[in-house]
Formats: sequence, C-alpha cells, structure tokens
Amino acid sequence: MDWVILIGSGVLEAVWATALGASYGLRRLRPSIVFLVAMVISVWGLAIAMQTIPTGTAYAVWTATGASLTVLWAMLRGTEPVTLVRMLLLLGIVSCVVGLKVVS
Repeated sequence: MDWVILIGSGVLEAVWATALGASYGLRRLRPSIVFLVAMVISVWGLAIAMQTIPTGTAYAVWTATGASLTVLWAMLRGTEPVTLVRMLLLLGIVSCVVGLKVVS
C-alpha cells in the first residue's frame, strides 16, 4: 500500500509543480491554492511511505515520478518540445525508478 501512496504522492508533485508555474509567483489565486493543497498532501504521502520504504528510494521515486509527469504534461500541452532525446531520457528516469523498486 505504501508504494501506491508513494506513486500517488509523486503524481501530486507533478500537480503542484505545474500549478506553481501557472500561479505566476503565487500571484494567481486558484493555481496558488491548488499548489498549496497538492504540495501538503504530496509531502504527507511521502512521509507515510517513508515509514516502510527506505528514505533514499522513496525520495528518488517521488521526485522521478513528479519530474517525469511534469515534463510529459508540458509536452502534451505544447509548452515543451517533444523530441526523441527527451523521450529517451524520460524512459531512462522511469527505468531507474523501476530498478529501485525491484532491488528494494
């Protein structure tokens, strides 16, 4: 169950990172609220997962999940270019996270 919570927290990291960008320095109310709520829940879920998953592994999975989904979302929205190199690098991140899960 902790792995599910950890992945969900990683998804929320992507939500708060995207909302933070959309808030224009916390000047827009709605994205600022989404940022704050998603950030608190995301970190809370990370803390719960760290009770049974080693800290280094949990943090790596959390950040990799959030970073990968943030970049993918930006690519889907057209705000970042989609290139073969970028896709291969994202695949590398995901592969490393899966590897951490396998060995932990």
